[in-house]
Amino acid sequence: MELKKFEKMLLDKIKNQLSDWFDVQGASMPNDADLFRFLHSIKGTAGTVGLLAFTDLAENLMAQINEDGARQWKQENLKIFLNGLISLTYEFENDSRQKNDDIAAHLPVIQIISEDISGIVLVKEALEENGWIVMPYTAPEKTLRSKYDFKPDLIILDTRERLGVSMLDDLEKHHANSFIPKLVIGSAGGWKERVEAYNQGADDFIEIPFEIEELIARAGRLLKRKELFDQTALLDELTGLYNRRFLHDIFKRNIAALSRTKKEFCFAVLDIDHFKEINDEFGHLTGDRVLASIASHIKERTRGTDSSFRLGGEEFAIILPGTGIKEAEAILNRLLDEIRNLVFMENGKSFSVSFSAGVFPISNESTTLEEAIGSADRSLYIAKGNGRSQVVAAEGSSGEPYKKPLHISVIDDDAIIRTMLSKIIKRMEVPGFQTDIEAFGNGKAFFDSNRLQVDGDHFLILDGVMPVMDGLEVLQKVRKEVLGTPVKVLMLTGRKNEYDIARALKLGADDYVTKPFSLTELEARIKVLIQRPN
Repeated sequence: MELKKFEKMLLDKIKNQLSDWFDVQGASMPNDADLFRFLHSIKGTAGTVGLLAFTDLAENLMAQINEDGARQWKQENLKIFLNGLISLTYEFENDSRQKNDDIAAHLPVIQIISEDISGIVLVKEALEENGWIVMPYTAPEKTLRSKYDFKPDLIILDTRERLGVSMLDDLEKHHANSFIPKLVIGSAGGWKERVEAYNQGADDFIEIPFEIEELIARAGRLLKRKELFDQTALLDELTGLYNRRFLHDIFKRNIAALSRTKKEFCFAVLDIDHFKEINDEFGHLTGDRVLASIASHIKERTRGTDSSFRLGGEEFAIILPGTGIKEAEAILNRLLDEIRNLVFMENGKSFSVSFSAGVFPISNESTTLEEAIGSADRSLYIAKGNGRSQVVAAEGSSGEPYKKPLHISVIDDDAIIRTMLSKIIKRMEVPGFQTDIEAFGNGKAFFDSNRLQVDGDHFLILDGVMPVMDGLEVLQKVRKEVLGTPVKVLMLTGRKNEYDIARALKLGADDYVTKPFSLTELEARIKVLIQRPN
């Protein structure tokens, strides 16, 4: 127990010194001699209390500087030099919450809908101990909109307050073409409520009060059902086209055919133009009808040998076997003309749509699906940049896959947290995205930088409590003033600070994590949020 106390004292000493150097305006930077003495102190103390990793690291760093040197360090260079010490300090301090680093590429995502913030905090924490990601919602309106942000693997609905069992009916309408299990939390002793819940689409029902282990077990069972369904499903539920999972199989078959016949094939990616405006003006149900209609047209108007897929959102793909680039362009341009002539009616108002497309010829057997998607995507974005409603052909070489720009901003007054998160994000690879990272010590500095004016999608990691401008004030300003720019927000908050959590969710935070947190879990959560389509 005594050693634990000294371990904490050492960690506090390291954090305090790092904070003085990196988080104090106009702080005096050390010279080589000052830095050597700091590291020497760490080496001695760490060895005494058994923190041998700190001893080894300090010794390694000491070997790189002059014990009596007068060289004055610059802040940025010092940050880079001490990056390993910053990482080790944070990781060790939160070691009790660390999980296995081998986190699966796909983590189940649970959407919990409740007006009971205390219950959300309790259930979210318990479920996430099992490696699941839990997205909390307190407002019915945002819950229904969220279907278009991502597809959860399980919905947990608390029907005890204003939401009620009738909320299931709304969820059924919005998920009519999807299999998403629903677990209802309801009042005890009301068999009629249970029957009504099952009739409205619930897959399971648990009464208050319940043991959290029972909730975890029931949630796990439903997630396994969902996983089994996804593994066996070949078709997208909304459009009836093949889904992205089956795309891998069809692509492999075409590569095998290319190997036999030496005849190239083409891969195309199509994206509906201004689709968000359709959803905003007419509603998401109308958007679903448009997607289904266009998908049906693609299926009917392409050749019997072609294969059509829904990649996600308003994006589709077509594989055209034994087809050269000129023929593929002609097929896609004919399809574009036909879709432009479709007329949709909603509330007495007519409108039409178009798509932009990129098409890529494949003549090399070593081409991967990722390369094909990336190259077609690159041409697609050229088409969008040239005014949309057109088809652009890629060169006959896969080259570097196109990656969408994503601007990640860390806003936190803790210099160690900023440095740690920046390190994680810089090393993080998110398929399909080219990320850049900037860190800010407070909300005012973030807005003064005009960071949100940069074209592209944005992802904010936002501390809930900060000086100058509170994190919740930053969130409110982002949601109120930044219209039309895709911005996802992950809040960092004190453990079980229910007031801040409630306000964050109501103001539009996409998720929250409580401090201290596991860095490996946070990295996985960031990836999940980034890859969920807008």
